[in-house]
Amino acid sequence: MLVRELLAVPELRLRLLAGQDAALDRPVRWVYSTDLGSPGRYLSGGELVISGLVWRHEPADSERFVAEIASAGAAALAAGEAFHHGIPEDVVQACQRHRVVLLAVPVDVSFSAVTEHVIRSVTAARTDRLSARLGRQRQLLTAVAGGMGLDELTAQVSEAIGLTCRVLTATGRAIVPGPAPLPDADVNRIVRGFLTADRLPATVPGRPAFSVFPVGPALDQRLTYWFAVVEGAWPGWEPDVLDAVGELVAIAALDRARRTEGWRVARDIADDAVGLVAAGGGGRPETLQRLRQAGLNPERPVAVAVAGFVDRTDLTEVARSLLDDAAAHLGAPVVGTTHDGLAVALLPAAPAPGGPDPLDLLRAALARLEPGLGTARLTVGLSRPSGAEALSGALREARHARELARLRSGALTVVADAEVTSHVALLAAVPDDVRHAFAARVLDPVLEYDARNSAGLYQTLEAFLDCSGSWSKAAARLHLHINTVRYRIGRVEELTGRDLSRFEDRVDVFLALRSR
Repeated sequence: MLVRELLAVPELRLRLLAGQDAALDRPVRWVYSTDLGSPGRYLSGGELVISGLVWRHEPADSERFVAEIASAGAAALAAGEAFHHGIPEDVVQACQRHRVVLLAVPVDVSFSAVTEHVIRSVTAARTDRLSARLGRQRQLLTAVAGGMGLDELTAQVSEAIGLTCRVLTATGRAIVPGPAPLPDADVNRIVRGFLTADRLPATVPGRPAFSVFPVGPALDQRLTYWFAVVEGAWPGWEPDVLDAVGELVAIAALDRARRTEGWRVARDIADDAVGLVAAGGGGRPETLQRLRQAGLNPERPVAVAVAGFVDRTDLTEVARSLLDDAAAHLGAPVVGTTHDGLAVALLPAAPAPGGPDPLDLLRAALARLEPGLGTARLTVGLSRPSGAEALSGALREARHARELARLRSGALTVVADAEVTSHVALLAAVPDDVRHAFAARVLDPVLEYDARNSAGLYQTLEAFLDCSGSWSKAAARLHLHINTVRYRIGRVEELTGRDLSRFEDRVDVFLALRSR
């Protein structure tokens, strides 16, 4: 009920002594009768406070009492006229200063009569709301069972409450975009507000203000949530509006659970595809078939993204979920995991005519996650777009980019192919079968010799080139005598037909090592 409605009850004969017209429309949630001088700790907001003013001994008492109930969010103060033979003027003035509605209760009207009327009205209103809520729930569940989509259900709730509702993810992806997409600046503000709020639901300040409500599951990390976004600040809403939004959140959670079942099938296909690419089979027919089954067109340019939390292999599935969410801004991605705890996404990378670079969209989506990362560090490497036949090289390039990202500071670091050393970019552009054939021609004699004799030639070659051809540094790294290193490198030169004192031959062998 509203404060205004109390003034209209003839048997109570309440008189308005203070309070503007708008304040009379405050809802009364309950009633609290007291003669304590400091009742604020017992109020939770929305109460009609009834008092006989026994606590009032001097004007300062009025200021203290009224300020406290105003701060606690009381709907109004109903003051009895019996104790002071009227309402002291300092009580009226304090209510005016603190914008508290003040009602005078006549001497011959008992507080119990006011209390009973408020409780009857509030209880009846709650019963009506419960019935209405059950009716809405039945309608929504019937609509869900009938196949109505989340978009349509959200539009129904928006129309019913007069506020636009949307459903977003932590990267700003619109599960339900509403009647029109939000501007990027608003999306950034809303996501930041959701990720950094101490408690949920929360209000995101600004113009306009928005309220955000979590769509769990509650045990997940907030970074992986969906959340409902509703125009306006929720603390001022009517209970019916809050009930309707709560029902929408529950339906969205059901929809998410249903989609999760479909994702589990897609995850197996994605893991197979990523495993084939990681094994060097980017251009093989079975890999192309897996990509098509996952919804990715291998005939168009594809980029690779590799993501992982630094020193947190326990968060591999979180990294996968975040990369999947961010990559979905570009279309249908294929997101799997590797044996060493990294998430890998194969992304559609062909820009739409006149549209932005897809990888720029991916960067912007990932950037929205940073406020919610806390002490965790998420690092991401991006390859350049390539054909399916060079996907294994693109994956290697993205891995190198991610390793570079690990060396940098910050909660979120994204490194793209342009920042990777030139030989990695060069090799990534070469079809996988060509790279493998080149590496085999150069290095197979060395590998076969090691297999027969356990001579350690390959290990010595890697250390020698990694030490820029320094005999002494390679010997120190391998804990060998320098003459042993010289002997082994001599055997490598004999087996490969390359003179490692020549720059051209050294480059050949180096590229062969990086092509395996």
